[in-house]
Amino acid sequence: MSVRNPMNLRGLAATVVLASGLTALQATPAAAANILANPGFESGLSGWTCSATSGAQTVPSPVHGGASALRATPQGSDYARCQQSITVQPGTTYQLSAWVQGAYVFLGATGTGVSASTWGAPGNQWGQLKTSFTTGATTTSVVVHVNGWYGQGAYLADDVVLDGPGGTPDTQAPTVPGTPAVGGATAGTLTVTWPAATDNVGVTRYEVSRDGGSPATVTGTSHQATGLSPATTYRFKVRACDAAGNCSAYSAEASGTTTSGGGGGGQLPKRVLVGYLHASFANGSGYLRMADVPAEWDVINLAFGEPTSVTSGDIRFRQCPAAECPNVEPEADFIAAIRAKQAQGKKVLISIGGQNGQVQLTTTAARDKFVESVAAIIDRYGLDGLDVDFEGHSLYLNPGDTSLAAPTTPVIVNLISALKTLKSRYGAKFVLTMAPETFFVQLGYQFYGPGPNGTADSRSASYLPVIHAMRDDLTLLHVQDYNSGPITGLDGQYHTMGGHDFHVAMTDMLLAGFPIMGNPANVFPALRQDQVAIGLPASPNAGNGFTTVAEVQKAFDCLAKGSNCGTYRPRGVYPNLRGLMTWSINWDRFNGSEFSRSHRAYLNGLT
Repeated sequence: MSVRNPMNLRGLAATVVLASGLTALQATPAAAANILANPGFESGLSGWTCSATSGAQTVPSPVHGGASALRATPQGSDYARCQQSITVQPGTTYQLSAWVQGAYVFLGATGTGVSASTWGAPGNQWGQLKTSFTTGATTTSVVVHVNGWYGQGAYLADDVVLDGPGGTPDTQAPTVPGTPAVGGATAGTLTVTWPAATDNVGVTRYEVSRDGGSPATVTGTSHQATGLSPATTYRFKVRACDAAGNCSAYSAEASGTTTSGGGGGGQLPKRVLVGYLHASFANGSGYLRMADVPAEWDVINLAFGEPTSVTSGDIRFRQCPAAECPNVEPEADFIAAIRAKQAQGKKVLISIGGQNGQVQLTTTAARDKFVESVAAIIDRYGLDGLDVDFEGHSLYLNPGDTSLAAPTTPVIVNLISALKTLKSRYGAKFVLTMAPETFFVQLGYQFYGPGPNGTADSRSASYLPVIHAMRDDLTLLHVQDYNSGPITGLDGQYHTMGGHDFHVAMTDMLLAGFPIMGNPANVFPALRQDQVAIGLPASPNAGNGFTTVAEVQKAFDCLAKGSNCGTYRPRGVYPNLRGLMTWSINWDRFNGSEFSRSHRAYLNGLT
C-alpha cells in the first residue's frame, strides 16, 4: 500500500525459457479463406490497433510476401502488441497463422470461451507460427494478436491468416426472462433470482434494474443487491442481452424488503470488494468523507494507524487535520457514518502501517502496548477489526530462523501473539485481514529471510510465518499484486505485474501452496479459497502495476471458472475466490469509480 508515493521493490532478474512453436521456413502464401483485414500490412496498419509505445510501423524490407511487413518494438512492460477484432461464427473451428521474425514472437486469439496462443523464436529468418481454436456457442467475435516479449528487441510479422467463415450479424434479441424472485434478506442486502432466457446464439448477460435505475450487469441468473437500507422495500426487473448487444424487454417487477437489524461483525458476502479510505491524510486523490463512501465497498479499511515510534508498539489514529483536509467531517459525524455503513452490512477496520508506518514489536512491552492501543482505536470508533499492512522494515527474519511453524524472531513472535490476543478479546466476529506485498509472501518460493548463506534480504517472505500462525483466524489475505518486481510462479517462470497472468500466478501460489525456497519438506500450505482476494491499484495514479478492468476479470475468470486463461495455467479451479482489494477508495473516485462500478457488477454476476 502506498500513502503518497508508490514503494518500489527491488527488481529480480528474469529469465524466460521457452520452447519453439515454429514450423519449417518454407510455405505457401496466405489462404484464400483469410477473413482478416489487411493481413499482409500492404495498407499500412489499417485494420490493426497497436499499443501506444510499440513504435509499430510497416517496412518495405524484409518482407515475407507482398511489399510490406509489420515491425514493432517492445518497451518496458509493453510487449508491442498489434491486434484486430474479427466477427466469427459460433461453434466453428478456425486456423490462425503468421510469418514472423524476432527473438520471441507470440500469436494468439481471445474471445468468449476462446484462448489460443503459440510462440516461436525464429531469429532473423522467417518462420511460421500456427494455432487453431473452436468458438463457443455464444462466440461472435475474437481478437487476433501478435506481439513480442519485453527486453527482446523488435519483431516482424507478415501474412497473418485467420482461416474460416466470417460471421453473420445477429439481430435477434433473447426472450424475456421469467419474473424474478427476491429473497435472502439482510439489513443491507437482497438476493434476486430469475428463470433463464433463451437466444438464437446465446445469452451473454443479464441486466438487473433496481427501482427503475441504471442496471447492474451479471452473467448468471442471480444477483445480490448490496448497500441497501434496513427495513426498506425495493423493486427489481431483469432483461437478457446477447453478445451482439440485442436485449429483450424487461421482465415483470418483483419486490423484497430488507430486515431491520444490522451492524456488528457477522459474515462477509460471498464476493467482496475491499478498499482503503484515506482517513488520516490527504493526497492527490482528495479527501472523502465516510458517509460518501459508495455502497459497492464491503470492507472499508481506515488508512492508517501509525506508531509513535518504530519500536514503541503505541499505535495512534487521528482523522485528517482540517488544515490538510478542509472538508473533513467532525468526529461525531465520522463515527455516525461508520455506524450507518455497518447497518448496511459493511465492515470498517483500522489498517495499521502503510508505507510510512513502520512497526517493529521487538519487545513484549511493545507487543502489549500494541494490543492496548489498537483495542483503544477499535473501541473508540466501534470498528469491526484490524487490517495488518506492515511494509518496509517492519518484519524480518533473523539468521537461522527457518521454521514456518515455530519462528523465533521477536518481531514475528510478538506480532503473532498480539494478533491472537486481539482475536481472543473480540471473539468470532473480529475481522482480521492482511495486505502484504509480494516481496513478503510469494518471494518465499525462492528466498526466505537471509537464507542459508546470510546474504539475502532478511525481509524476504517474512509475512509467511505470521499468515501461517493466524490462518485459522484470518478473514482475508489480499496480497498487493503491484509495486512489485518480477516474481517466480509455480511454473518456474518469472511473472511481471500489470497483466492477468501475474494475478493468476500469484494467487495460485496462495491457493495451491508452495515449497519455501523450493524445499518440498518445508511447504507453505494452501489457504482456503474464501480467505483470498486479489490486491490491485484502483487507477494508474495509485501504484505501479495498474491492471485494466478486462485483464483483472480475465484473471478472475481463469482462477474461479477455469476459463479465459492466458499462458499461465493454475493448479486448480477456485470457485470460492473471495474478491478484490484496491488501493484505494479515494483513487477509485478520482478515476471516475471505474474499479468499483465495473468489478462490483462483475462479482455480482458470478455464481
